[in-house]
Amino acid sequence: MTVRQAELLMGIATLLLSLGLMWNVWSDGLRIGWVEGRGPGAGMWPFWLSLGMALAALATIVRWFQGKTPESRSLDPYIASETMFLVVVSAISIFLLLVLMTVIGTYLSLMLFMLFYVRFLGKHDWRMTAGFVIGAPIFVYLLFEVALTKYLPKGWPIFEEGFLWLDNFRWEYF
Repeated sequence: MTVRQAELLMGIATLLLSLGLMWNVWSDGLRIGWVEGRGPGAGMWPFWLSLGMALAALATIVRWFQGKTPESRSLDPYIASETMFLVVVSAISIFLLLVLMTVIGTYLSLMLFMLFYVRFLGKHDWRMTAGFVIGAPIFVYLLFEVALTKYLPKGWPIFEEGFLWLDNFRWEYF
């Protein structure tokens, strides 16, 4: 696929998505205007933002047919083979991260993901890798479980029990 083809396809896809969102708001009977004494109707922002997206997509399509942008004239490949490799490896690794979250929990799977992504895919040194492998789970724990009090998946019971001592320690001393 060329850059030229990708721009046209994205413009068409965005236009269709926007029109679909507008139709969904309209067909559900949501008010898209101002409701007296209450403020904006439930469909106001979704409808008008979708209209703005549709107009922008339509402008992209018109400019594509006119050949006004460098992208609309470019016959270069849209995605280079090296980039496609990174996209596929990233998608697979994120899928494995999600699968491992149900088995070994969020924090251990995040550590493995960071190890793979920073060290092996990013080819960074061990100091930076260790910083991410240790820092990312700590940050996620402090953000979600401490600050937001939203518990993330801990995996199978054997892994979940391992985290109970951390929660007990935190609640007992902090």
